[in-house]
Amino acid sequence: MPVVKYRVHGTGLPRRQTELPVPGWAGEPQPRVDGSHEQIWHCAPFSEGARYGIEILYPFEQELRVRTHRGRVQLEADWGPDPGGGLNWPPFRPFGEGFYSYQIVLDLMVDGAWAVRTEPHPRFYADMTSSVPIAVPALIRTSWWPMMFFAIFKAPPKGATHVFRKGEGFLQVIVIPAEPDLTLEPMGEATPPSASSNRAASTLAATSCRLTPAGCRPPKRFSTALIGTCCARPRRANAAADLAEDWPRPRTSRGPRRRRSACTSRAFHRAKATLQL
Repeated sequence: MPVVKYRVHGTGLPRRQTELPVPGWAGEPQPRVDGSHEQIWHCAPFSEGARYGIEILYPFEQELRVRTHRGRVQLEADWGPDPGGGLNWPPFRPFGEGFYSYQIVLDLMVDGAWAVRTEPHPRFYADMTSSVPIAVPALIRTSWWPMMFFAIFKAPPKGATHVFRKGEGFLQVIVIPAEPDLTLEPMGEATPPSASSNRAASTLAATSCRLTPAGCRPPKRFSTALIGTCCARPRRANAAADLAEDWPRPRTSRGPRRRRSACTSRAFHRAKATLQL
């Protein structure tokens, strides 16, 4: 990995690789077991992707609130007098219609074959209140221009408020190749999977099943929002076995028997037939 050199002008907090605080914006410390509610940190692809970057933390004591009123951006904060230092004060300003800017004044430098890209902080994707700032992606070729004069943010929609608080991440920077030298080739349906792909798939399935004690079935209170990408899909035979195992069996003693609907009866017989294959 390349070395990322940085220099901060004016007020700033130490740069660091993005963290997922638990408890915090990444969720609660609930284990991924049966009976727990899903947390965004349970999703391994998201957690690994979030930790990939460098998070920029809001450095000011003054809390900033950004709203959109009658199509114009409103910046609300008690900035106080200009502290000096030659920087614009206040550091946030409207930027055209529907955007606002922050004079970040941050120097970043990586090797010539690499570049840095700004993007929203990962907590933006975990936020359900529309209060996390939305940084506009931008590619910076630091080999010839290592200074970030400002960062641009999209204004919040009507009725929402972006909130900046000291110590909270509001921007992420990732390091990527400077040139998108990609070659796209169709794989083709006849292309056989490699041995390494088969081993990776087996490892993923085994890991997903170990995360959930009840086999590959998702915990009872889990929604399908995260399970779809974070848990291996069970094989049809296993799914049918689970269905048949959990199905209420007929009562052997005399007495009234519960009557199954036509739909549930057909589902039961299809599962039973699958087990006999």
